[in-house]
Amino acid sequence: MNPLVDRFGRIIEYLRLSVTDRCDLRCAYCIPEGFKDFEEPDHWLTFDELERLLGLFAGLGMKRVRLTGGEPLLRRNVVGLCGRIAALPGIDDLSLSSNATQLARMADDLKRAGVTRLNISLDSLRPEIVEKINGRPVLDKVLDGLEAARSVGFAPIKVNMVVMRENADDIDAMVAFCMERGFVLRLIELMPMGDTARRMGYVDLQPVIARLRQRFGLVDTLMHGGGPARYLGTPDGRFTVGFITPISQHFCETCNRVRLTVDGVLHLCLGQEERMDFRVLMRAGASDADLADAIHRAIDLKPERHEFREQPQKLVRFMSMTGG
Repeated sequence: MNPLVDRFGRIIEYLRLSVTDRCDLRCAYCIPEGFKDFEEPDHWLTFDELERLLGLFAGLGMKRVRLTGGEPLLRRNVVGLCGRIAALPGIDDLSLSSNATQLARMADDLKRAGVTRLNISLDSLRPEIVEKINGRPVLDKVLDGLEAARSVGFAPIKVNMVVMRENADDIDAMVAFCMERGFVLRLIELMPMGDTARRMGYVDLQPVIARLRQRFGLVDTLMHGGGPARYLGTPDGRFTVGFITPISQHFCETCNRVRLTVDGVLHLCLGQEERMDFRVLMRAGASDADLADAIHRAIDLKPERHEFREQPQKLVRFMSMTGG
């Protein structure tokens, strides 16, 4: 097996797979209200195509897969897809990111299908702020989904909070909420993906990290994930918080991931435009050997780093187009 190593010596072993660009929410930093430029369903990779392509990735050393969207739980029979991916030789970890509006009815089936971990988006505990950011009054649904996931045994459950002007004052309440319930909180700097995200108001997390360290006595922790978060925890181990800081302290030198969109385009960096279209290759009759070669050629395109700070206006695509 030839491992997937890019030009900068990074081993690429983590694939974020968008199974739909649709969502039942309209989070302003992801997909703005009124947006209608969704991908045609005929262009979506079928489950057979996904299983074939992910099997090839796994054979080349891809060990971790995270299902994203849009909202992945809106893809019809996504539980069946989870089972197919979890059964692929070489896939050690199958996780899923969700807004949790559908999770209360699906948590048990997802766990049985082989999903090992969940990341849940929740930007505030105030209903009015959730509605303002998400575009829908869904706080109760999200909380029900979180409780359902906990009740069927998902652990740890990570709660993702994108920090911006609207909710920066809610961080301490979110800490208390996650600490009480045993969730891992992850605070995420807003990335300038599209004009609406840029208007939401970036908040530098470095002062937040320093304040939380002092207030809660946080110390470095051995916890780590497959992604970019840096983790701190309480000395008694009751609470862990991660910080994802693509703007104030980027983590490009350790980036181990690529993103595959619902229509089969592999993006090599969230903040750059290098890509490879696997749908076109597969539907043109490419052999497995052809696709494996294309995977290696795509990894060679991976840039050294993003330029969110230097060129915040560079990207015009929304987060939902690329996958979370």
